[in-house]
Amino acid sequence: MDLVQLQRQLVDYRTSLYHEGFLDEQFTQLQELQDENNPDFVVEVVSLFFQDSERLLNELSKALEQQIIDFKRMDAHVHQLKGSSSSIGAQRVQKLCIVFRNYCEARNVEGCLKCLQQVKHEYALVKTKLESMFQLEQQISNAGGSIPV
Repeated sequence: MDLVQLQRQLVDYRTSLYHEGFLDEQFTQLQELQDENNPDFVVEVVSLFFQDSERLLNELSKALEQQIIDFKRMDAHVHQLKGSSSSIGAQRVQKLCIVFRNYCEARNVEGCLKCLQQVKHEYALVKTKLESMFQLEQQISNAGGSIPV
């Protein structure tokens, strides 16, 4: 595949992530902060999001397995996940966290369990999609091309 095709594929792929609601304008703002002095800024920030999210999702899973569920602590974890997903523009994860927090506030175990599975699913999807986008960007860079904005 030649460089122009790769660049076109990247633009189309990125556009689809916005149209399908995986990303919002916050991701665009994150990309605008990247420059020649820090060319890996977005990848680094998103990698931190992945690490933090996986830790929080594990904490939430453990919390829901307890005999006595600490809904206040769970809500704090969901709030943190909502904030970090919002900061990178992971819109679908962020929106589900809003619903999840409502279930925590209502102390609804079944709702929390259902939401946790949905959040895990959406997180896995956005992670896979962002990793694919970063691989495309890497292919373009390796071929000597510039990343289209």
